[in-house]
Amino acid sequence: MNSIITRKKPWNRINSPVYSICSYDGEAYNMNIATYITAVSMKPKRYLCAIYKQTKTLDLVEKNAGFVVQLLASTQYRLVDLLGKKSGFETDKIARLEKRKALANWNGYPILKDALALLHMKILQQFDAGDHICFLCDVIAYKNNADGEPLTLDILREKKLIRM
Repeated sequence: MNSIITRKKPWNRINSPVYSICSYDGEAYNMNIATYITAVSMKPKRYLCAIYKQTKTLDLVEKNAGFVVQLLASTQYRLVDLLGKKSGFETDKIARLEKRKALANWNGYPILKDALALLHMKILQQFDAGDHICFLCDVIAYKNNADGEPLTLDILREKKLIRM
C-alpha cells in the first residue's frame, strides 16, 4: 500500500478551532485571535489558554484575574485581519468593532455578537511556555451564543489568511 507523507508539520495537520480573547485591565479592553486553547479538565471545567508574548492582550490579562474566550463562527474569518494581524498597542480594536456594530455585552465584557460560544475564565496559574504565556483557568460562566459552524484553521488556510 502506497502512502503519501504530508508536507505539513504535525502541529499543522490538526484543524483547530479559532477563538478570540477579550481582556481588560479595569479601563481598557482588547481582543485578539487565539488558537492554543484547550479543555484540560471536566470537573471542574478547566482550560489551558496560551497568549502570545508582547501583546496588549497579555498585558491586560496579567493585570486582571479573568478574561472571556469567544469561539468564533466560520463566517467571522474576516476578523483575523483586525484581531490577529494588528497590535492592540497601536489599534483600538474595540472602537473599530463598535463602529461595525459587531459588539454586545456579556458578564461586563464587550463580546462579538456572532461568536458561537462564550467562556468566562478565572486564572488559577500561569507559566512561561516559550513564545506564549499559558494560563490555567476555571470556567466561571459560559453561554452558547449562536448556532453555526466554528471558524477553524483550515478555513483560515483556505482563505489564505494563514500559512499552511
